[in-house]
Amino acid sequence: MSQQDNQTSGRLPVSAGLILGLLCFLWGVQSVSIKFSNQGMPPLMAAALRSLVAGVLVWAYARMKDRRVAFPTGQTRHALMIGLLFGLEFLFLYWGLVFTLVSRSLIFLYTHPFWVALGAHFLLKGDRLTPAKLFGLLLAFGGVAAVFQARSPKLPPLYWVGDLMELSAAISWAATTLYVKHITEKVSLDHYKTLFAQLIYSIPILTLGSVLFELPADLDLNLLVLASLFYQSVVVAFVSYLVWFWLIHRHTVSRLAAFTFMTPLFGVILGGFVLDEPVTLLVWIGLACVAGGLYAVNR
Repeated sequence: MSQQDNQTSGRLPVSAGLILGLLCFLWGVQSVSIKFSNQGMPPLMAAALRSLVAGVLVWAYARMKDRRVAFPTGQTRHALMIGLLFGLEFLFLYWGLVFTLVSRSLIFLYTHPFWVALGAHFLLKGDRLTPAKLFGLLLAFGGVAAVFQARSPKLPPLYWVGDLMELSAAISWAATTLYVKHITEKVSLDHYKTLFAQLIYSIPILTLGSVLFELPADLDLNLLVLASLFYQSVVVAFVSYLVWFWLIHRHTVSRLAAFTFMTPLFGVILGGFVLDEPVTLLVWIGLACVAGGLYAVNR
């Protein structure tokens, strides 16, 4: 099936599904690596550093491929908007964790596919919210909720503040996805330009957040912290995001977003092996629900 056929029918080829599965696994590993990097560097500072390192790598790789990363003349406002939305996403994500639990934050963050599917229905041509899509998304989200229902830690006093921040992060993430897809229907952009704008123009927002909320900070850049920062910067922010935006430019965005439900499941399972967190029967039930939801969305 050609790229145009995929865009028209909304179907994802098997190769795209496999790539998305790998991306979700890498993003699940990231949630574990952030716990390690937080031991030696404040999270917003790490997020700003990650964007800087990955932005330089994207620029260098694009130069090697003889590709430009700057937006076309007169379209800089789109680059600024992409960077703003991405910066807000990670600002809310990391700051929200000060007030709420990691398990709750992931549930709210991964409402992202709901906002993408809803927004695509009204904003994007040929990406309508059908009953099958809605059923699949609800089933997949039910699987994620089942996984985290296995945990019942005591909630912090201001947990609702963190919950609202994580929900804002999910909406910012969805807005970025929809905005990129929307402008690519009108402006000739590739994934190099999209990712470079997302990384570079988010640095001022993340840096300002770090200055306001994290400084002065004590740094402990041991080998484990540096390895975690390398993974977040090179593997995730550079390689995996480049592939993600490459997929966004080629396939219907609501079906791509549905696969992101797999990320928190990978994170919980990896947490069980790496961090000795409990992996209960509800995890496997949740995984089955996610698989069923993905089938319903993409059949």
